[in-house]
Parts: sequence; C-alpha cells; structure tokens
Amino acid sequence: MPIENRILTLRDKPVMIDRDLAELYGVETKALNQAVKRNIERFPESFRFQLTESEKEELVTNCDRFNGLKHSNSNPFAFTEQGVAMLSAVLKSGTAVQTSIRIIEAFVAMRNFLINNASIFQRIERIEMKQLKTDEKVDAILNKLGDYDKPKEGVFFDGQIFDAYALVADLIRRATKRIVIIDNYIDDSVLVLLSKRKSGVTVEIYDGQISRQLRQDVEKHNEQYPGVTLHRYTKAHDRFLIIDEEVYHIGASLKDLGRKLFAFSRMEVMTGSELLAGL
Repeated sequence: MPIENRILTLRDKPVMIDRDLAELYGVETKALNQAVKRNIERFPESFRFQLTESEKEELVTNCDRFNGLKHSNSNPFAFTEQGVAMLSAVLKSGTAVQTSIRIIEAFVAMRNFLINNASIFQRIERIEMKQLKTDEKVDAILNKLGDYDKPKEGVFFDGQIFDAYALVADLIRRATKRIVIIDNYIDDSVLVLLSKRKSGVTVEIYDGQISRQLRQDVEKHNEQYPGVTLHRYTKAHDRFLIIDEEVYHIGASLKDLGRKLFAFSRMEVMTGSELLAGL
C-alpha cells in the first residue's frame, strides 16, 4: 500500500497509526512504542497521541486493515509529521532514516496537494452547503405534503358507508399518543374502529349515556386492546374526534358513518388539549 494511503486525518491533523509505521520500519509495533517510551520527552502530545475508544472504533469501521484492533485491550498511537521525523532519531538505523524521509515526503506531497487544490475544496464545500440547504427545503416540502395528505374537510352522502368508515379508520391509525371521542351514541362498532389504532395509543370516550352493555363491551375490548377509558359527559351537543392534538368536528355519530348526509372538518382554532380543558 502506498504511504500516502496510510496517512489519515485525526483531530484535524494528518497522522499515521503506529501499526502502519512499524510495518514500514520493519519492526514490531510493540518495539516501536517501547522505543518511543524510552525517549518519551521527545514526543509531546503534538508529536504523538493515543486514540480514544471512539476514535479506535471509527478507525476499525473505516479501515479493514485495522480489524485486529477490535478486540485489543490497548488503543493505538497516532504520529504526526513531526513525530515521524523524531522516530528516525529514536530507532537509530540507516533504514529508519530513509524510511522517515519517504514518509515525510508523503506528508509534504499531501500538504502541497491540499494547498494547490484549496480553491477546489472550497468550491466543493460551498456546493455541499447549498445541497444541505436544498435538502432542508425538500424536507420542509415533504413535511408539508404530509400535512396535505391529512383530510381537512369533506361531505359524505347517504350510502357512503365504507368511504366514511375508511376515513375515520385512517385517522385512528395516524394517532401516535391518544384518541379522544366526544359522542353520545357510542356502541361496539366504534370499538371495532378503535382496534385499528397503534399499540400504546390511549383512548378516552366521553358519552352522555354510558349503558351497562357499553361498559361490558369496553371491558372485553380492553382485554385485547387495553387503554380505553369511559367518561360520562352530558354537556356536549356536537361530536368531536381528537387525534393526538388535532380536532375534528364530526357531523354524525361514529356508529352511523355514511348512513345519512354529514360533513366533517379539521378545526384550526384550537388544539385537542385546549378543547379538553373546556370540558
């Protein structure tokens, strides 16, 4: 492998890992580091530093030749250009001097390449920044499209039973935290709809006349789809469906969807929490 391909960037510095250097110098990694340890005063932090655990993990992930480090108890050391120059004095051999010269020439060649092509890298960086901003705009557009996909208002005519059922079922599937139903005519058909909600989504039902049959139905429902709570509330005239914080005004009882002409609309004037606070 060419020396240039062994030069990595760590902590914003071009460096080489002790294992690569040991291979180039023809010595064991342990011997190289022991020689440095005996002359540690010559290797300040700016010449040589030990990788952190996260840096080692990143190194192993990005460079297959360092797979052996995955289960190593000690983290490798990285040498800067100045550290490599100092190695020739520590290892004390003609081969070490020539090897250090070759490595330093590789560092210099890389530095010259970066300097000579700085304008190109700046242009690439500007392009990447523009792309990032474009991606942010695209994400915003997609989020808006997601909002548009949510029905805001509509009318169902008598006989559109399945279409109305499908609409409410879709709304129930969208809930991520809670569903609230304010409706004086709840029966087991509504509980069938509620069985389509995501796991963990709670349901609160406000009904003006909670019959013994409804209580039994809810108990059975909760045995398989827990999270439904009944509340007696007699002061509601209209029907509402709250999906998380979105409030829908429903013109018909949920049990009678599509059986008569009715309209629905998503209310923008308040959130679900605000509506519940007024009960």
